[in-house]
Amino acid sequence: MKLTPEQRAQFERDGYLFFPGHFSPEETRALTDAVPDLYSKREAFNVREKGSDAVRTNFAAHLISEPFARLARHPRMVEPVMDLFGEEVYMHQFKINGKMAFEGDVWQWHQDYGTWLNDDLMPTERAMNVAIFLDEVNEHNGPLMFIPGSHRKGVVDAKHDLMTTSYPLWTVDNDLIRQLVDRAGGKGHYDAAGRHVGGGIVSPKGPAGSMILFHSCLVHASGSNLSPFNRVAVYLSLCAVSNHIRRHKRPEYIAHRNFAPIELLPDDCLLKPYPVEVPWKNGLPESALQTSLEVLETAEA
Repeated sequence: MKLTPEQRAQFERDGYLFFPGHFSPEETRALTDAVPDLYSKREAFNVREKGSDAVRTNFAAHLISEPFARLARHPRMVEPVMDLFGEEVYMHQFKINGKMAFEGDVWQWHQDYGTWLNDDLMPTERAMNVAIFLDEVNEHNGPLMFIPGSHRKGVVDAKHDLMTTSYPLWTVDNDLIRQLVDRAGGKGHYDAAGRHVGGGIVSPKGPAGSMILFHSCLVHASGSNLSPFNRVAVYLSLCAVSNHIRRHKRPEYIAHRNFAPIELLPDDCLLKPYPVEVPWKNGLPESALQTSLEVLETAEA
């Protein structure tokens, strides 16, 4: 899957690309059917909401579940990122975020690369997120919010928020958010037909199976889900192989340590049982919980 010149220009300008209905209902169902079993496991890789049993984030499903192991090798998802980087990529992180009905909490304003730099010592921002909707995303169930063009600011100052939610995050100061939103268009306006036009915050919405590529420096957030509709989405963080992390401060189920290039499967891999390895199917190995503050030399890594 190659990006058009227009898509590449849009990505450089806005920091994201949106592909509504990128995966068919049958392909998406192969993934959604596997989520309940993953969420039911009482393992460290399931982070639950503060004061609730609802899963906030499931990590490393591609090492546990065959459908998600196939998704991790899907050309429709991996090839556009390789195209933008001009290089092979590896899986830095794999999450299934469960912003569940009535219980899904906020994700504060942040850049993903801020966490990867501060915690993992990832050398540059040559890494990218791919989000795939497993549920319909609408204005009611806590959609992602992007500040278009904010990736061009580069890495911004962030503080480590350990209190707001159950998952610590390097978050961006409110004053800077105001500046970035104003620069991107502020509140926008309504046209004669009553449609909102412009504005410094956008929220891609669409059916299950939709996909978003977004830059690792793009500032983003999402509100709580007070609706009766789940908003489960997969987030795959793909990193250029030459840009692999240099520290294992976080457990391996959060920040992966296999820097081998992703080997792609055929395009119909969500519909056919192509063989894949799922090494953590029977539980997390002890090594996946070990951490270190040692800085790795490139050759050693």
